[in-house]
Amino acid sequence: MTVYYVYILQCSDKTYYTGVTSNLNQRLLEHKKGLHKGSYTYFRRPIQLVYYCEFTNIEIAIEKEKQIKKWSKAKKEALINNQYELLPNLAKKKFD
Repeated sequence: MTVYYVYILQCSDKTYYTGVTSNLNQRLLEHKKGLHKGSYTYFRRPIQLVYYCEFTNIEIAIEKEKQIKKWSKAKKEALINNQYELLPNLAKKKFD
């Protein structure tokens, strides 16, 4: 059974990148080495893995990745910090 990972990276400019992969270690190395020059993370290295979750269904993993990409920075940080109770109340807008 293939496992798919939805992951969040914190970039050097304190922004977040969300992605999906079936090989998390390999994908992290690609981000860290800058193998994809057109990638969001290329000019924002170094990066750090701050969150990941596992799925066995690629469609659900992609759906979750797309959902998280639309979230505000505050909502992503609540997820990263395991503050799940805050997620429903955080809208897609800037917070201080």
